[in-house]
Amino acid sequence: MARTAAGSEDTDAEAIDAIALLKADHRAVEELFDAFDKARRSDRKAKLVEQICTELKIHTMIEEEIFYPAVEPKIDDAIVLESYVEHDGAKVLINDLLASTPKDRFYDAKVKVLSEEIRHHVQEEEKWLRGMFAQARRTDLDMTELGAKLAARKAELKRKAEKDGLPAAKPTAVKPKA
Repeated sequence: MARTAAGSEDTDAEAIDAIALLKADHRAVEELFDAFDKARRSDRKAKLVEQICTELKIHTMIEEEIFYPAVEPKIDDAIVLESYVEHDGAKVLINDLLASTPKDRFYDAKVKVLSEEIRHHVQEEEKWLRGMFAQARRTDLDMTELGAKLAARKAELKRKAEKDGLPAAKPTAVKPKA
């Protein structure tokens, strides 16, 4: 069975578009951030942050493993390089938040900054005409084939997250000082 952009099973006849899948991920995380903004109880905040961080880890992994390498040689590579750096900034906060609790002094502030970073990153990817997705759409890449690869890897990572959890997010472009 094929998977739809949101990751649910559907008939084999339905195609999976890479950009639609990534945009669906963006909307899902935006909804989680909105829910966090409305949450008041610590246990609810902690649960939402765990969901946000898991979704972001999976999303950054599929983009960095599959989507970015496919599009980088065919579009303005500066936008791809910036995306890796933006991901790294998010990964630092993701790892920090997962090691924290809602009672920590800067917890809500870190979630707010992560939300702002992600919303900026999404805007850059989805920008009309000059964004990464618009540029990728104008290439000869088969977005259905790329979407199938993204969906398969996403499903694999979701299973791993549910069974064993995911490892800490690993920065790609930002290197810690030795």
